[in-house]
Amino acid sequence: MKILFFGDIIGRPGREAIKEILPQWKKKYQPDLVLANGENLAHGLGVSERTLKEVLEAGVDLITSGNHIFDKTEAIPLLEDKEISLLRPANYPPMVPGRGCQIIEIGIKKILVINLNGRLFFKESLDCPFREADRILEEYEDEKTAAIIVDFHAEATSEKVVMGHYLDGRVSAVLGTHTHIPTADDKILPAGTAYISDIGMVGPAYSVIGIDKDVIIKEFLTQIRQKKGEIAQGPVEINAVLLETDNQGRAKKIERLREIIDLAN
Repeated sequence: MKILFFGDIIGRPGREAIKEILPQWKKKYQPDLVLANGENLAHGLGVSERTLKEVLEAGVDLITSGNHIFDKTEAIPLLEDKEISLLRPANYPPMVPGRGCQIIEIGIKKILVINLNGRLFFKESLDCPFREADRILEEYEDEKTAAIIVDFHAEATSEKVVMGHYLDGRVSAVLGTHTHIPTADDKILPAGTAYISDIGMVGPAYSVIGIDKDVIIKEFLTQIRQKKGEIAQGPVEINAVLLETDNQGRAKKIERLREIIDLAN
């Protein structure tokens, strides 16, 4: 089975890039399932009905998220609608709207997608992602899943690496999101789990993690906090990983995909 997973999609530039590249990559790589992190869909913070609809109609099958998912209250009814393929991190408190995992059926095969958020360097006091992973895997242990994909939305590389080793052999892939910078540590761990610390973003190439670079430069120079709502313009970098799994749900291959496109042309 082939699974294509895009990193954090940043605002309009990211959405337009997905619409541009996905038909090409579907033809080239022929994935069975397309996933993406969408917590930054709506002008870089949160999701809206319109922005979510754009990427789902472009061909993404399911959207994961992270700590910014509740930045717009419009996300709450979207998360509560079980017909909409949108996840929030599973280790938010139980009373929080939405769900943190979902089974997707591809023909006769079932793929379990799990969304978790790290705890290091976040202002949110979330439940333990390691224990939540254990709980979900126990809940679905009787399901005959063809693959189990974990989006671990975390800041600290150490926390991501630990999660990879913790789940090695128990899931097909642990894929890091959140920092927007692609890492070069893609590998298959000893027990058969694909791992990468961060897929990277789908957003403006000449920016500071998607934001206009001049705004962030000014903040560093003056040490005065600036308004950070301006998404950068220009060419867009597209970062994703392509996974291949065997019949037992073990990873056979993880490949980093990266392309820069100019949407103005």
